[in-house]
Amino acid sequence: MHTIIIKISVLLIILLTIINITKKLTKTYITKNAIEPHRRKLILNLFYLVYFLSAFFILLLILGIEFKQFGVFASSILAVLGVGFFAQWSMLSNLTASVILFFYHPMRIGNTVKILDKEYDLTGEIKDITGFYVLLYIPETKKQITIPNIVMLYKGIELKGKD
Repeated sequence: MHTIIIKISVLLIILLTIINITKKLTKTYITKNAIEPHRRKLILNLFYLVYFLSAFFILLLILGIEFKQFGVFASSILAVLGVGFFAQWSMLSNLTASVILFFYHPMRIGNTVKILDKEYDLTGEIKDITGFYVLLYIPETKKQITIPNIVMLYKGIELKGKD
């Protein structure tokens, strides 16, 4: 019993350390690249989800669940998640695209962009970038439209500058 408490304590210390390191690295990256704070929160939440799920599975192993039982449990959960994500693949792809746009794409809120595609012949100012879409303001029509992050990632984007 005493060793289980020690192992759980070590797991919590490691989890808190990783979370603090992630916060510091993300804050450094954001100040270096002038990224909006609400995008930092989105990325941190995605990292936290991965960390807590990993800690949960490690906790199950610490509490004595055998690897065979753990394998059955994990495969059942993954099967349910796989079916759910397959049904909602666009949501998962948009979240993934959001992370890629956060770290590697030069567009920022306030930039004017043109989407270089026949289907999406749009030029507008980026008003917001969320986990699932980019809010674009089109000055000619005075409309705001949402474009899925996956479209912003896969289509050619011409940066026209900051308004």
